[in-house]
Amino acid sequence: MDRTTQILLNLAHALDHLFLLIFAAAVGAIAKDFGLARWEDMMPYTTGAFVLFGLGSVPSGRLGDLWGRRRMMLVFFFGMGLSALAVACTRTPVEMAIALIVLGAFSSIYHPVGIPMLVQSAQRPGWTIGVNGLAGNLGIAAAALSTGFLVEHFGWRMAFVVPAVVCMGLGLLFAWQAPAESATPARNRAASVQMPKSLVLRTFLVMVITATTTSLLFNFTTNGNAQLLADRLQGLVSDPSTLGILLAAVYAIGSLAQLVVGRLLDRVAVKPLFVGILILQCLAFSVASQTSGWQWYLAAIGYVVMVFAAIPFSDAMVVRYIDDSMRSRVSGTRIAISFGISSMAVYLLGPLVKAAGFDTLMALMACIAAAGVLTALWLPGQESIRRAQALA
Repeated sequence: MDRTTQILLNLAHALDHLFLLIFAAAVGAIAKDFGLARWEDMMPYTTGAFVLFGLGSVPSGRLGDLWGRRRMMLVFFFGMGLSALAVACTRTPVEMAIALIVLGAFSSIYHPVGIPMLVQSAQRPGWTIGVNGLAGNLGIAAAALSTGFLVEHFGWRMAFVVPAVVCMGLGLLFAWQAPAESATPARNRAASVQMPKSLVLRTFLVMVITATTTSLLFNFTTNGNAQLLADRLQGLVSDPSTLGILLAAVYAIGSLAQLVVGRLLDRVAVKPLFVGILILQCLAFSVASQTSGWQWYLAAIGYVVMVFAAIPFSDAMVVRYIDDSMRSRVSGTRIAISFGISSMAVYLLGPLVKAAGFDTLMALMACIAAAGVLTALWLPGQESIRRAQALA
């Protein structure tokens, strides 16, 4: 795969996360435009997008393996762009919800298709996943930055239109640059990854449960941080553009963690590294729940760093234990389960904050992180795998 195609696949990851978070960054302006008194009342209308982001991963992964990953990525670029334009044309909350569902369906393509396409011939898969994760999280930062600027100067609709045009432009470049596939992944079987059958189910369950806890925290933080930032810095910062810059800085710093984790994944065992990061994640949320003002802002950088640092592990486990001929389908199944459950975080965010406040939300996130620690401890270590292989 040439360097330009790799860059386009990483940019696609950035766009995937950017589009899903434009709504969260602009929800205050959207609620006001639609005549709703509180932003919390608008948040449930985006739940469908995250449900489809998860459930759509199963057919997306299957089509990626059986129909071709290059073709599915073309569907991604143009489908995302057109559906974002549809969101910009909505006039009521119900229309918005329907358009976001379509956007979520197209957004489900990237993770089970784009990432396996990127790593299928990578010499350093951990580093490749880390760079890709950095790109995705910079998309989150760009969502905060670009949406804040566009909402303030041009209105919330342009916050969807501008990225839509960029996405379809990149799609044209991808169609011209990406090499054609000689065979679909399902027909181009590589040597199977050798993993004892006794540990396959255990590893898959750990992968799904930890992906679910990580996704819950990811959805709670990325969809709630814009309003949480405004709440915690109330009286200190109120300008939307400045808040957008501060939030983008949090995501940009957090994104660097994926580069560090990516390099470490090529050098050290998965289990101790994963458990250590999840423990720090739990501690960071606990500290953040007890602070406000600029002290909270520093704590927020800490928990975002730990949330982002945990993301590469699910993809790393798929690469390490699953043959390339079926990686898209396995990834799709894992994503469908984890994001199908974690999409409830988006639905519950508004009502939970409205009823109990942000302090309760952060305490809940600390508990979710603790559940992730306990689950990761069940992950087979390298020694367990070697013993099982010797007995097989």
